[in-house]
Amino acid sequence: MSDSEKPDKPRRRERPARPRRTEPLRRSVLNVDARGRARMVDVGEKGATRRVAVARGVVALGAAAFEALEGGRLAKGDALAVARLAGIQAAKRTSEIVPLCHPLALESVEVDVELSRPKREAVVTATARITGKTGVEMEALTAVAAACLALYDMVKGLDRGATIREIALLEKSGGRSGTYRRGR
Repeated sequence: MSDSEKPDKPRRRERPARPRRTEPLRRSVLNVDARGRARMVDVGEKGATRRVAVARGVVALGAAAFEALEGGRLAKGDALAVARLAGIQAAKRTSEIVPLCHPLALESVEVDVELSRPKREAVVTATARITGKTGVEMEALTAVAAACLALYDMVKGLDRGATIREIALLEKSGGRSGTYRRGR
């Protein structure tokens, strides 16, 4: 078949370019510039206030993994201690993981893991505190995520079906936006 006899290839329809938004979606959205590009917020002129954030996440486990975790019989060692340390370490490095977060000198990070036998769950709670110009919500959430991942890593030999879920900000205080409490 010659080139002139070959059927034409269907041409891709060219889409018109989407117009770039030139103003933020809301006045309070500050992580975009006038051209809609991501940027780090300038907090230089803000005053320092006491800020606290609390986040929570859940790791749901099968029966064997829960029993081993609760009894401290996991092959990799003390999973609860590892999860707490992973959460604290991650909170301190949040700005390296989340691109637009400011590096912060955290005053404290607490990570707790409570086991719920009836639900076969490990409930991870993290609290981050600072006196500063920007909030610590992302640090608390990052701590919870890392602690949950560490727990998964510790139990995966017994339960690859373990599930991480419900990572959420429970409350935050301080700063211009004031206090937030998640409906319970």
